[in-house]
This record gives sequence, structure tokens and C-alpha cells, in this order.
Amino acid sequence: MASLAVPLSILLLFAILSNTFADPDPLQDTCVADLSSSVTINGFVCKPSNNVSANDFFFDGLKNPGLVNNSLGSLVTRANVLMLPGLNTLGVSLARVDFAPGGVNPPHTHPRASEIIFVLKGKLDVGFITTANVLISRTIKVGEVFTFPRGLVHYQINKGAGNAAVIAALNSQLPGIQFIAETLFAASPPVPDKVLAKAFQIGTMEVDNIKSGLAPKN
Repeated sequence: MASLAVPLSILLLFAILSNTFADPDPLQDTCVADLSSSVTINGFVCKPSNNVSANDFFFDGLKNPGLVNNSLGSLVTRANVLMLPGLNTLGVSLARVDFAPGGVNPPHTHPRASEIIFVLKGKLDVGFITTANVLISRTIKVGEVFTFPRGLVHYQINKGAGNAAVIAALNSQLPGIQFIAETLFAASPPVPDKVLAKAFQIGTMEVDNIKSGLAPKN
């Protein structure tokens, strides 16, 4: 009978790969981010432990509604490692999204995190699109939860007559965000008009109109 033993080299390869493609567990109680350090690593270096205080683990920016005064009708307030240095190496963060009536958190992705939202106020239509271009969507209201898989395009829109708000939890200290429209039409340097015109089956004049609409307002 042929041997079923797995060569040691193959086991070693799997061990290396398993550690390469997964976030490691923290190796100490705390690693408060030293945001002033010029050292560049995949994350942030730790502050000296004798400089750590309770304030490194505290943030009060999510307790009050944000002032929504933009054309989208939504405002995101983030509680990630940049605002809360104690999150460094912990793999979690929060955000609050406030919506005016009709406000939208436009289609976007988080390249480094899955997301789950809890409705604080109002009623929203939410959804994400799979890689097979299937829209998964529903309406959610106060006290309900909906989740968005990592990296998939998703959105939320307030369909109610009043304001709405959600708390979002993400499994990354710095999830990253890419708004689809801004990513494609407001990149710097710009994506060539011909590429966008071909991709969206529109004319270059329409591309320029979209770009001008997304340009930063002074």
C-alpha cells in the first residue's frame, strides 16, 4: 500500500502560508500606536509602555450625531487607530454614519475588513453586490443588524422622512475605504477619459461632466 505520509517540507510550507495570510495575534497586552513615529511598518510601532495612558483607549466622537451638510446627505465619523491609538494590533474599529432624509452612504468597499452595522435611528435600505453581480439587499430599522462581506461593494440609503444613524463595526484597526465614483472619476493623476468612457459606455464629454461634479469644492 502506498504511503500516505506527508513530506515534512510540505507541512512546513503550509505552516508558513497559514501565518503569511492571516493577521497574527498580539504578542503583548497593549501596543498603543505611536502616530508620530517615522518608522514605516504594516501597522504602527508601539509607544513606550511608560507613556501609555487611559486616554489612548478612549474616544467620545461617536456619542453625538454628526452635522450632515454635504450633497450626499451622510456623514461618517470614524473610530479607528488614527483616532484611538490603543486599537493598534487589535483588529477592530467602529464608525458612526449619520443620514439626513434621503441621504446616501454611496457605493464603496473596505479592502481590509468585513463590516456589521446596527441601526440606532431611522430606517434604511442597504445592500451589497457579490462578485457574480447579484445584489443582496433589504430594509433595516432600529435595533436591527446587517453585515457586508469584506471587499464587496455596498451602500446604505435613508428612505425615511427623518434622520437616521447606524453604528458600524469592522474587523480591522484601519479598514480603508474606496468610494467607487471618487476612486474612478477623481483619482490623482486621473484615470484616462478614454478608459472610463469605454468602461461605462459613455462619451468623453460625459466623463468630464462627472469628473467636474466630483472635483473638490473650494
